[in-house]
Amino acid sequence: MKIKKSCIVVLLMSFIAVNPAKELIAQEAPPWASNVIWYQIFVERFYNGNPDNDPTPQDISVSSSTFPVPYDWTITPWTMDWWKQEPWAEKTRKSHRETVQHRRYGGDLQGVIDKLPYLHELGITAIYFNPLNDAPSLHKYDARNYHHIDVNFGPDPEGDKKIIASENPSDPSTWKWTAADRQFLELIEKCHKMGIRIIMDYSWNHTGVDFWAWKDVLQNQEKSPYKDWYEVISFDNSLTPQNEFQYRGWANVASLPEWKKVDLSGPRTSNGPYEGNLYPAVKEHIFAVSQRWLAPNGDTAKGIDGFRLDVAEQIPLGFWRDYRKWVKSIKPNAYLVGEIWWEKWPDKLMDSKPYVNEEIFDAVMFYKIYAPARSFFVQGKEALSSSQLADSLQKEWANLPKNFRYSQMNVNATHDSPRLLTCFANKGKYKYHVNPYENPQCITGKPDEETYKRVRLYLIHQFTIPGSPSIWNGDEMGMWGSDDPDNRKPLWWPDMKFEPETRTNIQPGPKLFDQVEFDNKHYQFYKQIIHLRKNNSIFATGNIEFIPSNDKVLAYRRWNSSDEVFIYLNANTLSQSIRFIQKGKYLDLLAGEIVEGDSIKILPLTGLILRKIK
Repeated sequence: MKIKKSCIVVLLMSFIAVNPAKELIAQEAPPWASNVIWYQIFVERFYNGNPDNDPTPQDISVSSSTFPVPYDWTITPWTMDWWKQEPWAEKTRKSHRETVQHRRYGGDLQGVIDKLPYLHELGITAIYFNPLNDAPSLHKYDARNYHHIDVNFGPDPEGDKKIIASENPSDPSTWKWTAADRQFLELIEKCHKMGIRIIMDYSWNHTGVDFWAWKDVLQNQEKSPYKDWYEVISFDNSLTPQNEFQYRGWANVASLPEWKKVDLSGPRTSNGPYEGNLYPAVKEHIFAVSQRWLAPNGDTAKGIDGFRLDVAEQIPLGFWRDYRKWVKSIKPNAYLVGEIWWEKWPDKLMDSKPYVNEEIFDAVMFYKIYAPARSFFVQGKEALSSSQLADSLQKEWANLPKNFRYSQMNVNATHDSPRLLTCFANKGKYKYHVNPYENPQCITGKPDEETYKRVRLYLIHQFTIPGSPSIWNGDEMGMWGSDDPDNRKPLWWPDMKFEPETRTNIQPGPKLFDQVEFDNKHYQFYKQIIHLRKNNSIFATGNIEFIPSNDKVLAYRRWNSSDEVFIYLNANTLSQSIRFIQKGKYLDLLAGEIVEGDSIKILPLTGLILRKIK
C-alpha cells in the first residue's frame, strides 16, 4: 500500500512561502493561558452518563496481553469499596494491583456533558482531558486510533467500529466522523459557550499494539508499508523456527511500541532534550490528527484549544519545533504544554528551560514548583524553610523566558501521582513509595485534620502565584488515594452512596474502614479560592516579591500599578505574629474583614490574603 501524502505538507509549505519563518512561531504563550483554572478529567472515572455504551470484554482486550480479560468480566459498580475485588477478579488469584487494570466503571463523554454545570459552578475555565483517543486501556495511552474518540466514550460503539473499519487510516481524505467524534465536537461547543477551553492529551512517542499500523507490521514484517514507522530492532526470519522480531517499547513496555526517531545528532544517555525528529510519514500522520481536532472541517472555532503532550522529553526537539509551527499555523492562540518531569527517579526533576520558549512549548506541567512547595507546607522529613522555598520558586521562574513565566500549568496531583490529600498525609519523599504495594505503612485512607489544613494552606499559595492552577478531578471533592492506580478512583459525586472503604487496603489482619462521601467543606474552600483567583486579576498577571519572614511563614506580595496584595501563610502548628511592611488598613480577602495596624497574629496552619486599602 502506498502511503498518500495529505494536504498537510502542501498547506504548510504554502504557509511558509507567504509568511516569514519568524511569524510562524508564536513569540509568547496565548494570553488566555495565564488566567484560567484548569481541571484535569480522566473520562473513564469521571461520570457514567450513558450505561448503554459501557465497555465489553472485547473492547478492553489487547491482542498480545499476557493477562487476558476473564470470560465472566463485568463493569465494576461505581460505589464499590476500591480495595474489594470483583468476583471475576477473585477467580484470577491475581493481586489487586494487577486486576485493577482490567476494571472499567463506564465513564464517558455524556457524563462530562451532564456535569458541565457542576464544573461551571465550581469556577472551572479550562479542561485538560487525559487521552480520549480510541484505545483498549483505561488510560488510553495505548492508542488503537489517534484520529477517533474512544468508541466507548460515545453513544454508539458498534456503529463507530464499522465506520472506522471503512476507512484507510493512513489517508486523511477517507477519515469520517464517528458518533463519539461528533459527541466530542458537541462537548467542545458547549464548553466554549460556557467560557471553558479544552485541550487534549496525546502521546506522540508511541502507540498501542492494536494500532492499525503496528498490526500491519506484525503481520507483514519487512513487507509492511509501515515497517519504518517504528523502532524495529530486527524482523522475523521466516526461514527459522524462532521469532527474531524485536522492537523498542516505551520504558521497555512491550505493549507500547515507539515511533521511529531519525536524524539524531548523538546517542541518548538519559532523560532530557536531544536533537532529531520523527520519521516523516509518522509526522505527517500526527499533523493530520492535530489539524482534525484544532479545526474540524476547517473551522477553528469548533476545535480544541491546544494539546498536553505526554513524555515530551522522549521525543526529539526537531519534531517539537516543527510541531509548534504546524499547530500555530492552524490556530495561533493554541496552547502547548509538555509533560516534563523526572530526570532521575526519585531524586531529580527535569530542567524545564529547554522546553519552554518560542520554539517548543508554551508551558510545562510545573511539577518543579510543586515539589518544593510541598516540602514547605507538609513540614515533614525534607522540610524547607520559607526562604528556601522562595529561593526555589524564584530560581524556577527565572529559568524561563519572561514572556512565558505566567503561562505555566501549576499542577500538584495528577493521574500519575498520589492525590493531593494523600501526598500531604505521607510526609516522606515526594511520590516515592506512596502506595501500599511497596510501602505497607503508606497512609491510603482518610487523612487526619492537620493534613486537610495543610492542603488548604497550600491551595492559597497555588492560587495566588504566577501560573494557572490545575485541579486533578475529584480533589475538590475531598478524595484521597495513593499513587497510580489508586489515584484513579471513580469520582465521589454528592448524590451517590458509597460503600465504606478499607483503610487497611491490601494489608493482612483486621479491616478498618473510612466513610466515603463528597466533602462539602473541602469543596466550598476550593470554590472560594477559585472565585478569589478569578476575580482578582493581580494573581494572574501581577508582579511578585517575597518578604523575609519566620522560617515557617511564607510571605509575599503581588502588585501592579493600581493594586497591592500581601499573602501570609503560616505552616507552623503555633500562632505567629507578623509585622506589616507598611502600617495601614487592609481587607482580608478570605475572611472579608478589615485589618488595621502595623502587625497581626496568624493562627496555626492558616493564611491571610490582605489587600492594601488606599
